[in-house]
Amino acid sequence: MNIHLTKIQEKDMEYIYKWLSDSEFLKYYDYYPPLPQSKKEVDKTFHYYENSGKSIVFAVRKENKTIGIAGFDDIIKANKVATLFIGLGDKNQRGKGYGTETMKLLLNYGFNELNLHRIQLNVLSFNEGAIALYSKLGFKKEGVLREFVLREGKRYDLFYYGLLKEEWLET
Repeated sequence: MNIHLTKIQEKDMEYIYKWLSDSEFLKYYDYYPPLPQSKKEVDKTFHYYENSGKSIVFAVRKENKTIGIAGFDDIIKANKVATLFIGLGDKNQRGKGYGTETMKLLLNYGFNELNLHRIQLNVLSFNEGAIALYSKLGFKKEGVLREFVLREGKRYDLFYYGLLKEEWLET
């Protein structure tokens, strides 16, 4: 499918600035209020990712075009666990299987290169497409933070999902 994960490059930042200032993208990407971020805020976040020792961030590319960001945060090496995140910012590239391919690349990287035992993630209850993808890949729903998020005057649950290395190897 020609999906690749690469190190974030300077040329990727124009796309990332655009996506992280897009309320519609942020509505699904994170449980924080979907408030557009300034370039300064985005730069601060990526500086943290690069220097924390607890995060790895990739540009998601289809051939040479940057279509999203993905990676791992809250990496705890002693426990061999990490939290996965993914966001396809290019609206024209959604619904074409690229999220599935990206997730497979991330899971292989996490379990094989980082030697993780467990990968976890969280997802908003209204993000049905993502929930279906995570379930298809073997993630198990492990918890619910009830009415955790307020979006457009309505409360939504935040679901926690986890996948163990042996479960991934069985799929």
